[in-house]
Amino acid sequence: MNDFDESIERLIEYFRTLPGVGKKTAQRYAFSIIEGEKLRAENFASAIVEAKEKIHFCKECGNYTSQEICPICESRDKKVICVVKEPKDIIAMEKIKSYSGVYHVLFGTISPLENRGPNDIKIRELLNRVQQNNVTEVIMATNPDVEGDATAMYIAKLLKPFNIKVTRLAQGVSIGSDLEFADEVTLERAMQSRREID
Repeated sequence: MNDFDESIERLIEYFRTLPGVGKKTAQRYAFSIIEGEKLRAENFASAIVEAKEKIHFCKECGNYTSQEICPICESRDKKVICVVKEPKDIIAMEKIKSYSGVYHVLFGTISPLENRGPNDIKIRELLNRVQQNNVTEVIMATNPDVEGDATAMYIAKLLKPFNIKVTRLAQGVSIGSDLEFADEVTLERAMQSRREID
């Protein structure tokens, strides 16, 4: 037997599908919606639907955007590219207010255990961008874990013939952690102390 009315249970279950949301938090979210104004609930539902309908990947870098090309690619220096694993890593890296280059989303990392090789992520597209935009530096900002390091090294080897600077974020970011959880001070230090990949 359910603890709550069926519609409340359904709402709780939908909140529980979100990352990091357990049963108690899902219940709090559900009751917040129920106890709040109807207009607030309608606006919340509308925002979810609108985001789902309008947001897609930037044609150039892979960032989330409602335009064909995201505002970062439209306005930034294309000669420096910061390579990240997924679009949400861009949000983390943007905490560094001093970075003025663009991004490239790989949509994954090389991981033999997960049967994901170089052709399964957006490496070819990165090489094309490097050629087309006369890039001077590629900053590897994949997560500091085994897959992120292997991917960074693999891409660095592919970029050698282009005779450009390839750097890696310094280890201010803890090994095995995700960029999205790093604070801006740590990321700023990691960016400033980045080292060239041999």
